[in-house]
Amino acid sequence: MNLPNKLTILRVIMIPFFVFFLLMEGGNNQFYRLIAAAVFTAASFTDLLDGKIARKYGLVTNFGKFMDPLADKLLVSAGLICFTALNQLPAWIVIVIISREFIISGFRLVASDNGVVIAASYWGKFKTVSQMIMSVLLIVHINVLSIVTTAFVWIAVVLTIISLVDYIAKNYRVLIEGSI
Repeated sequence: MNLPNKLTILRVIMIPFFVFFLLMEGGNNQFYRLIAAAVFTAASFTDLLDGKIARKYGLVTNFGKFMDPLADKLLVSAGLICFTALNQLPAWIVIVIISREFIISGFRLVASDNGVVIAASYWGKFKTVSQMIMSVLLIVHINVLSIVTTAFVWIAVVLTIISLVDYIAKNYRVLIEGSI
């Protein structure tokens, strides 16, 4: 197993630790939240690192193509669900963001069955970065940053919707015709 795949597996292994520390003492202990933020940030960093290493050194594998986006979705979804449980995010925001991920995964599955590879767009990358920043802000939960946190929640929601619309507009033919 190559290094990028090990980093992807490490990201998945880190998720329960992230959730554990975030929810420790009902999410009311800032020390545990900071540990959760460190774990989440480290897990997010492995996402950046595994992709760069895989592309730079030609270590792209089918396992990585499958598990890397799944690991990302698991990490972000775990955080979103915890934020709802901690009353930091309304459920509709979590539903919008997770639904987008299911829709895109479905598109990619259909495309893959038709031998088409759909690359991530810049909107998708911006969406991911905004969700990661939003998540870290929600994890650390510092009152002085509440306006910034709220702004990033809205930025993440808007970019989630824009990236979905962009993705569908560019790739709808995959569903209709089986090609781009």
